Amino acid sequence: MKEYAAGPVSGLPGELAELRELALDLRWSWSHTADRLWEQIDPELWDRTHNPWLILQTVGGKRLRRLAADADFVKLLRVLRREQRCAHDRTAWFQQAWPDARLRKIAYFSMEFGLDESLPIYSGGLGVLAADYLKAASELGLPVAGIGLLYQQGYFRQGLSADGRQLEFFPYNDPTQLPVQPVRDAEDEWLIIEVALPGRTLRLRTWQVVVGRLRLYLLDSNDPLNSPADRGITSELYGGGSEKRLQQEMVLGIGGYRLLRALGINPEICHLNEGHAALVVLERARWFMEKEQVPFAVALTATRAGTLFTTHTPVEAGFDRFPPQLVRQYLLAYAEEGLGISFAELLALGQADGASCAADSLFCMARLAMRGSGAVNGVSRLHGQVSRRIFQPLFPRWPTCEVPVSHVTNGVHVPSWDSPESDRIWTSSCGKQRWREELKDLEDSIMGLGNGELWEMRTANRQRFITWLRKRLQWQQALQGSADGPRPALETVFDPNVLTIGFARRFTSYKRTDLLLHDRERLARLLTSGERPVQLILAGKAHPLDQRGREMIEAWIRFIREFGLGRKIVFLVDYDLLMAEHLVQGVDLWINTPRRPWEACGTSGMKVLVNGGLNLSELDGWWAEAWTPEVGWPLGDGRLHDDAAAWDRQEAEALYDILEGEVLPAFYDRDVNGIPGRWVGMMRRSMATLTPRFSANRMVREYMKKYYLPMTQSVLFRQQIPGRCAAINDAMDQVRQHWGGLHFGRREVEEKDGSLFFRIQVYLDDLASDMVTVQLYADDQEGGGCEIHGMTRTEPLVGAVNGYLYTCQVRTERPAGEYTARIIPALPGLAIPLELAMILWER
Repeated sequence: MKEYAAGPVSGLPGELAELRELALDLRWSWSHTADRLWEQIDPELWDRTHNPWLILQTVGGKRLRRLAADADFVKLLRVLRREQRCAHDRTAWFQQAWPDARLRKIAYFSMEFGLDESLPIYSGGLGVLAADYLKAASELGLPVAGIGLLYQQGYFRQGLSADGRQLEFFPYNDPTQLPVQPVRDAEDEWLIIEVALPGRTLRLRTWQVVVGRLRLYLLDSNDPLNSPADRGITSELYGGGSEKRLQQEMVLGIGGYRLLRALGINPEICHLNEGHAALVVLERARWFMEKEQVPFAVALTATRAGTLFTTHTPVEAGFDRFPPQLVRQYLLAYAEEGLGISFAELLALGQADGASCAADSLFCMARLAMRGSGAVNGVSRLHGQVSRRIFQPLFPRWPTCEVPVSHVTNGVHVPSWDSPESDRIWTSSCGKQRWREELKDLEDSIMGLGNGELWEMRTANRQRFITWLRKRLQWQQALQGSADGPRPALETVFDPNVLTIGFARRFTSYKRTDLLLHDRERLARLLTSGERPVQLILAGKAHPLDQRGREMIEAWIRFIREFGLGRKIVFLVDYDLLMAEHLVQGVDLWINTPRRPWEACGTSGMKVLVNGGLNLSELDGWWAEAWTPEVGWPLGDGRLHDDAAAWDRQEAEALYDILEGEVLPAFYDRDVNGIPGRWVGMMRRSMATLTPRFSANRMVREYMKKYYLPMTQSVLFRQQIPGRCAAINDAMDQVRQHWGGLHFGRREVEEKDGSLFFRIQVYLDDLASDMVTVQLYADDQEGGGCEIHGMTRTEPLVGAVNGYLYTCQVRTERPAGEYTARIIPALPGLAIPLELAMILWER
């Protein structure tokens, strides 16, 4: 395949020809220096769109010739191009750490990517996380290719009516004005991928986005040869019903993997960012079937070892499910002709209890992903625990603590979220390469900063945000139309010396975006205190079909108007990446109030860390593992509560108490120089300890060490020798066939010198003893985790066929009755219990 080439932008003088390469590389989206370049070309268009590619197609020739004659502008362009080439060509962290790695390519599949506002193909946290992953992977040199969809409309854009009701708009994403380029084949033809739909073939156009060192490939169905209905498959993100969602997931999973193969990419690792991409496991197996001429079961064993499934869903009901009749309509021929399996076998891969479930139970993409992956992870420590409970039914009789779901806590791409002032202070303290390598010495460097320079940075961030806010409000008020009562003069909205709180997220019930409104009079008093005032910035969308979320927005608008708080509270319309960037740079305190444990991770609060912002949040998601008294404030007690309404009332009161009794004194108690020493001390500790820990740099390196490298070894082990996977499957079949014949015999326990010595008889039917492991197990005790001890096979039992005595000595204070023997499979290279969930308990 041809590498990307910049498209035609007419009228560029020779001195400015390299603007094309800069505009099409989204590396500019995390470069403050690049901001200055694009702003000089067209300040107003840059302020509104942050889209260099659009600017280049819009700016007139006269302006371009003037810039070409501007020596400073041309010099800045050359500096940026030099930095771009160096960033692409340098030996990065991955190449330095593993120069001989056998890992050649990672394919990262996601339904959405929130790279920049110039490419609006995202809705919220999942897409922003995927984008931050790509950016960090680029800077660390990981061999990643992203796979997603190019939506004609993306997610909806939000407006507010004069009376405060949410309005939804769906503007068209014109590909010619987006920083994307067609993918062309060796004959310079636009690469088209085909996916079979009932009675027809869907044609998918392919695009590529340059993200520093790597590429994001996007598929869209808006091909003129498709029917109007099929052209609309990729029209909008998370729109339409079940049929459209299934079509989109076929495009992402089946079409996405075919795109990789058409590009000549054979990834060792396929990383599924949520269950939307689960069909990758089928298409990857299908390709291996054709290549090696093996049946589906063998191909799945060969490929799943290199597939990682990351789940972001904190409630079981949140997974995508499809009626069997709809799955039959779209995947029957694919199963029988492409995979060589019956439709019942395909359906069982996504149903609750596998092959034994009812024929009419829903097909769940997350279950398909579980059954087709070599590893599974949640996105925070708490979410890992929640996910183990969610997926427990797939591993009957296995303890919850051993359900095979680990975690990698999400992180944010720090350079995308820091302000110019924050960037300067971090660069002077920690160097330019700080987020492109191992995170060494950052904590000590930041802890050495003085109170004065930290407070100056925080004040400058707040002032810059308020300047932007007033300008934004002028535009917003013009769009919103007239409202009852006078509006405050924009120059009086917000005070640069007042504590500024940010509260921005999707408006929906579980996020409790109306928790602060529990006692409206108390909130109004807090905001208008003459001695210690507060100002609050709000933003967020409600899904068009979420009536409760829409009502929450209306409740806030009513509160602002009824109490005359237009100078103290602002609801910003159409929360997007550009707005989020300003918010996380400008606010002093970020509040998050989800109902535990429904926030899988929640990365918005991580984005304020680099800018000296503090967090006051529910002990859920990332904050449950990040919080200490030195870095912010917790809400809640870290437990679950049955009476949600009563607990909401209690937490609302606690939130007011924390704000009044702890947050406000820390911010407003000042020394003789006007510096709040306690607040700045918390800023320093939060910046130093949490920013590196919750960065995408740490996250990506953790994925590499914990999953990508060992999974590469596993998938290559399975695929390199013909027949190995068939032998693995035969061994699994043998274990299943004889498992019902395994049983325990007599148990003896001797207690001596603080130890328990166990002797247990075990009968293995016709299974070889090296195909199983016998263990002693005791339940979790006071949060210490499950206790597991391997037992040793000793002499054969007299007169028994394949019966043995197993022994184990345990030094413990627990009674012998708390220990139970069990048998689990032990097949080399197999992920137990993910791939073989057999288990037999002594009693």
